[in-house]
Amino acid sequence: MATLISGKENCVKCEKERATSRCTGCLQYFCYSHFKDHHQELNKQLDEIEVSRDIFKQILDLQINRTNHGLILKQIDEWEENSIKIIQQTANECREIVFQYANRDIHQIEVNLIKLTDQLTEMRREDDFNEIDIKELVESLSHLKDQLKETKEEPNPPSNLSIQQTFTPLVNKISVIIPSPQPPSSLNMKTRTKWKQYGITVAGGNGKGNRFNQFSSPRGIYIDDDEQSIYIADYENHRVIEWRPDAMNGLIVAGGNGQGYSLDQLDRPTDSILDKKNNALIICDRGNRRVIQWSAQNEKKQEILISNIYCSRVAMDSEGCLYVSDWDKNEVVRCKPGEPHRLIVAGGHGKGEHRNQLNSPTYLFVDQDRTVYVSDYHNNRVMKWKEGARKGTIVAGGQGQGHSRSQLDHPQGIVVDQLGNVYVADCWNHRVMCWRPGEKRGSVVVGGNGRGDASDQFQYPVGLSFDRKGNLYVVDQSNHRVQKFNIDNDD
Repeated sequence: MATLISGKENCVKCEKERATSRCTGCLQYFCYSHFKDHHQELNKQLDEIEVSRDIFKQILDLQINRTNHGLILKQIDEWEENSIKIIQQTANECREIVFQYANRDIHQIEVNLIKLTDQLTEMRREDDFNEIDIKELVESLSHLKDQLKETKEEPNPPSNLSIQQTFTPLVNKISVIIPSPQPPSSLNMKTRTKWKQYGITVAGGNGKGNRFNQFSSPRGIYIDDDEQSIYIADYENHRVIEWRPDAMNGLIVAGGNGQGYSLDQLDRPTDSILDKKNNALIICDRGNRRVIQWSAQNEKKQEILISNIYCSRVAMDSEGCLYVSDWDKNEVVRCKPGEPHRLIVAGGHGKGEHRNQLNSPTYLFVDQDRTVYVSDYHNNRVMKWKEGARKGTIVAGGQGQGHSRSQLDHPQGIVVDQLGNVYVADCWNHRVMCWRPGEKRGSVVVGGNGRGDASDQFQYPVGLSFDRKGNLYVVDQSNHRVQKFNIDNDD
């Protein structure tokens, strides 16, 4: 607050030359009296801040109470209360059954004793009995005593009682559904965004091989922005690799046990996505004709989600539905994990080039409206299918195989931003293209400098993705690497 000054200065308030203190905040000199006044004024300002803070906290608390959190917590409390009631009621019913069963013999003894008592009462009242009646009463009472003794010697509870548990749940299990991350179309990409033309190798790039720093024909890519990791389907090594920022080596997170069909093996995986709700990878295990879920918590826990499908790529919408492109059947299906029903959402009318057909579909993209974008590989085009549509719309290519700006040559990876711009890995043209809505010609984003291994070249780019900052990642298949192209903020 203050620094004591030797000597005298003019007080900023009374303007008299006196022994002064200097405020380290405003750097003014004050005499002793006015310095105290200045300090009190600062205290008042601090009090005002605290009052403002308290008012804001009340507003914040009110807002928190108004959110859906309170309703959700109330529903959880009600479920807990009702579940406890159901459990207690069931337990009490079971106890009553045990008591009734365990006391059934005693109850019968009690009934017989009442009958014997009635006989005694009747005999005395009528005064009509003899030695035979006396003998029968003695034998009956002795028999009841023996029965009671046997009852005491039985185990408690009776040995022939047991607890049976059914597989029907007594209480419905609840869980809190956390919304899935929004697809990359939620990226706030600016109009006419450009990227640096020279890529940085962020994974692989050490030649073809099966070491931890190598790939062998990598395919699909998934970016986990929260953990700053990328997941790559390492096709010919039959594994999925996780690669963290600045890491020299990758980590095997699925497969890696040789080519095979057992649950701990993969056969030419083409794609993988991260299901954060279940903390698991969902993998297109193409060679095994299945989509498999691989737990991130337990590497030995795998589950086949979809079988008998020659899957090319997989995507997931915000509701947790899976979309899988079927190379053989020339269609894209949607289904809930674990459910047998599959709904065709694109193609499904045989191989062909009509708008209701596909020819070897590969990569997929699903936006927030559940519109499906498909790389129609052998038709050299990208198709857009709105939910429920019977025909698709061409949004990129479709002018035959070629290298002009209006053509594609075996398109692969696709991403669509919030503006509707379609980014395509133009595989055999060794470039990444962008098609804006309604345009017949695309523009080259990166690559297009011929086939090669330079930092501005590709050899058959396939996988395509963006991080949340808008930086572009490209899986450079035959260079066995992943290239990152940063946004060009200097342009």
